[in-house]
Amino acid sequence: MTFQIWPISQVDRSKLRLSLHTRVGLVLTALAASLLVVMTGFWLHGTRNAIHEEVEAASRVSEQWLKAVLGEMHDVPAATRGERLLGVARAIGRVRANELEIRTAAGETIYRSPAPTYKAGRLAPAWFASLLASELPARTLAVEGYTLTLHPDTSRAILDAWDELAAMAGWAVALLALIFVATRGALGRALRPLSQIMRALDRTGRGRFDTRLPVFATPELGRISRAFNGMADRLGEAVDQNVRLESDREVARRMQAGLEEERRVIARELHDELAQGITAVRALAGAIVQRTADAPSLHIPAQGIVAVTGEMQDGVRNILHRLRPAAGNSLAVTLERQLAGWQGQHPDIVVSSTLLIGSQPVADDLAMAIVRIVQEGLTNVVRHADATQVELSINRIAGCLHLTLTDNGCGRSGQPSAQAGCGLGLTGMGERIAALGGHLQFEQPAGGGFRIVVSLPDSVVQPSPEELA
Repeated sequence: MTFQIWPISQVDRSKLRLSLHTRVGLVLTALAASLLVVMTGFWLHGTRNAIHEEVEAASRVSEQWLKAVLGEMHDVPAATRGERLLGVARAIGRVRANELEIRTAAGETIYRSPAPTYKAGRLAPAWFASLLASELPARTLAVEGYTLTLHPDTSRAILDAWDELAAMAGWAVALLALIFVATRGALGRALRPLSQIMRALDRTGRGRFDTRLPVFATPELGRISRAFNGMADRLGEAVDQNVRLESDREVARRMQAGLEEERRVIARELHDELAQGITAVRALAGAIVQRTADAPSLHIPAQGIVAVTGEMQDGVRNILHRLRPAAGNSLAVTLERQLAGWQGQHPDIVVSSTLLIGSQPVADDLAMAIVRIVQEGLTNVVRHADATQVELSINRIAGCLHLTLTDNGCGRSGQPSAQAGCGLGLTGMGERIAALGGHLQFEQPAGGGFRIVVSLPDSVVQPSPEELA
């Protein structure tokens, strides 16, 4: 059998912490204890003064009484005076709070008062006695041949004070315990809604945003419940909005994927059916041209067919490139071909490009998105910008592809807000970019015109082993 001892850092520290009720109860109990300590200090000071005054008064009374007794001793013969004095002293015992000592003229002590019988055998602790002790001078009386000395004794008064303090300490401990229990119980009842608030917070933390709190009667707790309910409402709305946004993005992504798939099918059909048919017609027409050199009535029409089918092949090739651009490995080549074809169709607009894509391939979905964005941007320039210059810039920086398309046209007022150009429109362009986790921004340069700024996270395609080989 093995035993495992967990270090204190791995123990659930929440179980080691005192509850709020206990901590507040301890604080209030500590404050009450501090007040009792201060009151005890005042009590000690008053008790010390009282003991001093009591013993001082007793000493004065005892001195006066002894003077009266000694006055009677003058009439006693000198031979029996000592015995008479000792007899009186033994009959008296202790003179109130004083110890009586009788010495002869030679300094011999012939009598000392016996130990006190009140609380005999007990003494207060030395530290406590030192707190209440005070300097009281001894009082000396002389009679012929003898010296009587009264030594003040505060031990009994100090012992009474100690017993009184011990009794008060017991009552104080009981009172502090009662204060702690009562305070903790009262706070437990007053702050009982806190446990309900904690449960609501735990449920909300686990994703239950439908949790609500009742409005408590206590003003402070009522404010907390209202604030919590408002926060829960806003969290619920935000979650619903995020769900709707994710759903919209998923729908847009699926629609875009379906659109791309449909374009690929159309491109494949054009290539397999129309392009091959045009190639066959051109081949037949070429054969006729070769065999009818001496028959102008057939030769010239055949040459026309060859020329027309060549133009048709170029047109189909352009359509195929628009429907299904090349993958990321040839993104720069595809864009250059696209810009060249667009420049040929619009010679009155000067196009310049800076394509710093690098040697690493781009993911197909990212490359497709860039090609479509450029297509839509160029279409908007022709339809709405009335521009004479267009500049395309693509940079690959810090794991992102940054695309900028700028024209010198009429600016934002001339750009469409949601019209479709190449099947996208600016709204569709934004949805496509958002689906890829990118950012779209429209700007108007200080010198006029319109600028589309796109930032897309770069998805680098790892080369296959065959390519590495």
